[in-house]
Amino acid sequence: MNFCLHASPLGSILLAGDRVGLRLLSFQDGTNPAAIPDHWTESAEPFEAVRRQLDEYFDRGRREFDLELAPAGTPFRLSVWNELQQIPYGTTISYGELARRISKPKAVRAVGSANGANPIALIIPCHRIIGADGSLTGYGGGLEIKERLLAHEGARLSLS
Repeated sequence: MNFCLHASPLGSILLAGDRVGLRLLSFQDGTNPAAIPDHWTESAEPFEAVRRQLDEYFDRGRREFDLELAPAGTPFRLSVWNELQQIPYGTTISYGELARRISKPKAVRAVGSANGANPIALIIPCHRIIGADGSLTGYGGGLEIKERLLAHEGARLSLS
């Protein structure tokens, strides 16, 4: 597994992946930074496109990412993460709506768990999920980063 650290307006971002694609994006200055195993190889070159697209996003020139992603998860989690990628920039939906979109309307808690386990934050936009009452809810990088991402995108914190 290759990795690199990338500077962003939200602090250091850890990128990790292999020949298949990007497997991890972690906000290292957030509340839950990822550990870097000793057997990983530091190399920025495999992440050239990821780094460029992140910079474009933070410079407000990119609203969608076009990258090879390779998150590891159960079929259920993969379905949740796939649906997250369908939520447009600047839009928020509730966990319940996300559950309905994957045809599992009673699986709101499982959807929340899958959302929280998303290994490729930001690019798989789990930050666009908010509480049914419009409140900010958990985020692996911390609520401050979630709030800043939503503000960056001009997202409304209501579901109407």
